[in-house]
Amino acid sequence: MPRSFLVATFSDPATLLNAVETVRSEDLRVHDVFAPYPIHGLDEVMGLRRTRLPWVTVLVGLCGLAFALCFQYFAAVFDWPVNVGGKPDNSTLAFIPICFELTVLSSGLATVFALFVRSRLYPGKLAPVFAEGVTDDVFALVVRKPESADEARRATSVLEKCGARDIEEKATGQ
Repeated sequence: MPRSFLVATFSDPATLLNAVETVRSEDLRVHDVFAPYPIHGLDEVMGLRRTRLPWVTVLVGLCGLAFALCFQYFAAVFDWPVNVGGKPDNSTLAFIPICFELTVLSSGLATVFALFVRSRLYPGKLAPVFAEGVTDDVFALVVRKPESADEARRATSVLEKCGARDIEEKATGQ
């Protein structure tokens, strides 16, 4: 189902921050903001929540650690006990390097996989281009276009009052 958006472009980051704050205070829905470089404080102004990716990293890392410990203990004590110099079979100090490596490997791979799933990134996906030049010198604010014509006109006038250089309507198939 195609969605309609209003794309407003700005020439500097201060005007963009002010526009995002004004648009949110007017109860309009901000879809996304594009800038050629990171802007300090933009996340707070947009009202974005903190990511939950660190929880995925911790949980999968602990699972990797538990798997490494259990597997090494099983292999050293039950499956293939080898008496080397009278040392005990469950010598946990020898397990530390493998535990560390499996913890880091599993948590890193799970974080990347969760990021791709959450961001809906997959091979061959074409990202919609809302405004030309956002990688050069253009700052763009993408607002969901309201359903009614009066609300759409109000949204356009709010963006004009915020100092938008250009406002255009775009539709995507998201």
